[in-house]
Amino acid sequence: MDKIVINGAKPLNGTVEISGAKNAALPILMGTILTADNCVIENVPEILDVDLTLEILEKMGAKVRRDHTTVEIDTSDILPCRSPYELVSRMRGSTYLIGAELGRFKKAKVGMTGGCNFGIRPIDQHVKGFKALGAEVATLGGFVEAKAERLVGTEVYFDIVSVGATVNVILASVFAEGTTVLENVAREPHIVDLANFLNACGANIIGAGTDTIKIKGVEKLHGCTYAIIPDMIEAGTFMFAAAAAGGEVKINNVIPKHLDSISAKLSEMGVYVEELDDAIIVKREGDMKSINVKTRPYPGFPTDMQPQMTALLCFAKGDSKVTEAVWENRFRYVEELRKTGANIDIAGDTAIIHGGTELVGAPMRSVDLRAGAAMVIMGLAANGRTEIVDIHTIERGYDNIVKKFRSLGADIRKVSF
Repeated sequence: MDKIVINGAKPLNGTVEISGAKNAALPILMGTILTADNCVIENVPEILDVDLTLEILEKMGAKVRRDHTTVEIDTSDILPCRSPYELVSRMRGSTYLIGAELGRFKKAKVGMTGGCNFGIRPIDQHVKGFKALGAEVATLGGFVEAKAERLVGTEVYFDIVSVGATVNVILASVFAEGTTVLENVAREPHIVDLANFLNACGANIIGAGTDTIKIKGVEKLHGCTYAIIPDMIEAGTFMFAAAAAGGEVKINNVIPKHLDSISAKLSEMGVYVEELDDAIIVKREGDMKSINVKTRPYPGFPTDMQPQMTALLCFAKGDSKVTEAVWENRFRYVEELRKTGANIDIAGDTAIIHGGTELVGAPMRSVDLRAGAAMVIMGLAANGRTEIVDIHTIERGYDNIVKKFRSLGADIRKVSF
């Protein structure tokens, strides 16, 4: 087993390169199923969830060649209903197999999926979309099964804004007869990236990035070469780490517009943020102010930055509030942060952080992907030694996180025990 060991309270300085977006890579890789052709996907992050996705696709019959951040994948011989349960059950993103298989083969069978455990994440909105297109859907013996004689374009209004449902119903709609209109959809950059990829393969999708997406069905897709957008959550994590530990960090390979809500909160705290064409500079020298934050669907403050924000606010002066309005039970990690001396109270869906006290490194266990990133931030900024175990949760979504922080001057290493 491995753990991350940090000797903290050292400022971060230098330049770091951001990898491709995890949340775009997974649906795009699953979306290659629809092409029945050869695709070259560039700027793919080297993370465990991508490794798992490619293994699943290979088990289904895809031919995969990988050279670091470039993946060549041929899905022409892939077969539906073949994804191994023991693999799909380890990752939430494997849900996207349902839409991709249903879209191409008019049938799908996928095991119930896993991933980070922070509350109930039902697929009722996915099912609503599949049924509206003409599919029958059932959950039997731990599997989700869907089938249709034909898929026909329709109108779907999602009851809640759901990234997963938006992705899945887009995938299922690409070959549907006529036009499908999806309303109250997710607007995240990775939704736009998926639509751009599918359009590059011959799909006809407009409106991605707004609250209404229209998909005009086509008869077939073809392969293409496509580069994934930078990871806004990885970028935000390094921005918060620079603010917590102090110093000056230039974060390259970003789309600053995607980071607006994150940059705005840092500026509100008194942290210097400068936007360049494809980079952001974060600099913190003095004290940080306390603020209040509430998570929202994009373009609001992202739920995937909530744990990192909670960690950062432990180093600000005064009392702050972080309210989680997207997922329930996403404060499980707080008990781990408290081991450093952090003074955090939980009241329902809100964390009250009493900042400004001296924090000392401590042993912690990463309970999920973004919580693990929050613990890294705590370890970098707190005095003394921090050890984080169960780091596979962190490596699910962060590409070479230890190496990247070392390049900024952090005393951080990965060790076996």
